[in-house]
Amino acid sequence: MIVEQIWTGNAYRNFNYLVACPETGDALAIDPLDFTKCLRVASDRGWSITQILNTHEHGDHTGGNKGVVKATGAKIIAHKNAKDRIPNMDRGVGAGDIIKVGKTVELECLDTPGHTLCHICLLSHTDQPGLFSGDTLFNAGAGNCHNGGHPAELFETFKSQLDALGDDTLIYPGHDYLINNLAFTLDREPDNDLARQMMSDYENQDPADALVTSMAQERDINTFFRLHSPTIVAKLAEEFPELGDSPDARAVFLKLRELRNSW
Repeated sequence: MIVEQIWTGNAYRNFNYLVACPETGDALAIDPLDFTKCLRVASDRGWSITQILNTHEHGDHTGGNKGVVKATGAKIIAHKNAKDRIPNMDRGVGAGDIIKVGKTVELECLDTPGHTLCHICLLSHTDQPGLFSGDTLFNAGAGNCHNGGHPAELFETFKSQLDALGDDTLIYPGHDYLINNLAFTLDREPDNDLARQMMSDYENQDPADALVTSMAQERDINTFFRLHSPTIVAKLAEEFPELGDSPDARAVFLKLRELRNSW
């Protein structure tokens, strides 16, 4: 499996992805908003985009579909319940479905509601897994739930699916929010030395050559996986006494997501 992360450079800080089979040159375009860049990269690599996967229905993830389809005839794949929200879908998928790219690439669909209720993440069946996480999981952060989502569903996705991933799983998110998310981590957990060091190391990074984190790193620096951190819990208890001294993980997650909305 070959992964090409494409930085759009737009105001929303989107990443687009091409996932290619090294044997056949067939490629899957994931959320190809900047379709011109995606088509150019595919052409430069000698790849043929045969499929599009939209992680969810928001326009900054589906807006390039028409351009890619016009140029390549690619088939559009998305969550099976998004058929009324994403025009011209060719295939609806759900949990456990496999998307094959060429002869060598298999990507498993995870049904990951939260940011929206029709959100798909893709997990590669490779020696080192990769998760194409759309707007569910960001580097050091979690997706918002403003436009068709629900924070309780997002918590369940984190708890039951994302937290079960292996430490070596690489994270390929839909946006570059690393520095803002690290700043939120440090606001909630000022003694997180790993987050502070990562902030120092990457605050001036070029998003066109962005850091790709692993799940092991996310567990260390992503507040939304650190629900039992004594520092995080104690600070929340001071600010929100109604939580008590020993809030459960769900209550901590929901309060953190609420705080992040206005932070």
